[in-house]
Amino acid sequence: MESFVVHGGKPLKGEIEIKGSKNAAMPVLAAALLTKEPSVIDNIPLIEDVKRFLEIIQSLGGGIEWLGERKVKINPKNLSLQNLDQSLVKKLRASVLLIPPLLHRFGKFKLAQPGGCLIGVRSIDSHLDAISQLGVKVRKTPTYYYYNGADITPQEVTLEEFSVTATENILMLASLIPGKTILKIGALEPHIEDLAVFLRKMGAKIKIISPHIYEITGRAKLSGASHKIIPDPIEAGTFMILATALRSKILIKNARIDHLDLVIKKLKGMGARMNIRQNRNFVSDILMLPSYNLKSVKLQTQPYPGIPTDLQSPFGVLATQANGTSLIFDTMFEGRLKYIDELIKMGANAIIADPHRALITGPTPLYASQNINSLDIRSGMSLLVAALLARGKTIIKDAYQIDRGYEEIDERLKKLGAEIKRVEQ
Repeated sequence: MESFVVHGGKPLKGEIEIKGSKNAAMPVLAAALLTKEPSVIDNIPLIEDVKRFLEIIQSLGGGIEWLGERKVKINPKNLSLQNLDQSLVKKLRASVLLIPPLLHRFGKFKLAQPGGCLIGVRSIDSHLDAISQLGVKVRKTPTYYYYNGADITPQEVTLEEFSVTATENILMLASLIPGKTILKIGALEPHIEDLAVFLRKMGAKIKIISPHIYEITGRAKLSGASHKIIPDPIEAGTFMILATALRSKILIKNARIDHLDLVIKKLKGMGARMNIRQNRNFVSDILMLPSYNLKSVKLQTQPYPGIPTDLQSPFGVLATQANGTSLIFDTMFEGRLKYIDELIKMGANAIIADPHRALITGPTPLYASQNINSLDIRSGMSLLVAALLARGKTIIKDAYQIDRGYEEIDERLKKLGAEIKRVEQ
């Protein structure tokens, strides 16, 4: 297991470029399996979760050809269940995105129960309920889910909640069911929009007929397509928060500010200073300026266009540097506040009121600690921000958790002047 050793306590300076969206790459790669024709996907983030997902595709017999550093050609012509790596499926939450293409390619199959971050109860019941409304039969055992798509028909589907991945699964599944499917209570996150754009390029007919209601007119066959993944809004938001917390001048390049409206508003409300220069194709550069006298915040995560749950923990770290008491309310996952126990080790004045709410009072200096646990992708990155704030040597264990969502984060932070190195533990 690798750890990050960080010597913090100084501001950073320089430029950092936003990579492709992790949350968009996974469903787009899965959707490429809905056809037997090759597709080319560009702006792939070179992170551990995406690498594992590509390995699963290879274990299915999918051809993977790299056309450039971040451009991959997927050839799904010869898919087979014979060598599917269920051990990888078990480790990766995003493996549930394989359900639609495997239903259409094979009709019947089994998948191991998916893994992922330990951020609370994350059953796939909402996915199973959604696909069952389209006629898919599911049988569960202690280790596997068995799927049967023999009776799939277009229907009206109502999700139990604004589930991002369930929305993605229905968009993919319905795209190859001839007839009209209506999806209600659908999520609208930017990476879902990116998936819909790719599916339309493949020949699917998808439109939003009113807020959170999709109309999908299925086709008998989809084609291969070329697509470029959107920049990662979570990464952009994280670096904006990092610059604000460290009172640093950092130019964040290649960001989609139209995916960050409320994040930007909350940061400005806390006292963050920034200049935004919009380039072509909605992509912008954000110059973060040193910010002082930060104010506390009332932060509540919500489905898009609200504050994403993936940015809750970075805002929690920022709250330790703000004047007053901040309320952090994660409406989704009861395990997403565990990072606060790690912040308390570093001197944060914080109370976890219940599994979904915390109070953080600042400003307080953070102190180095040599026993900080990453916990999950977003908490790990947030605690790395805390380590950059803290004077002295901090050791963040399980670097792999951060690598799952942030590409070469140590090397990119070094270019900003951070003192960070990766060590074997």
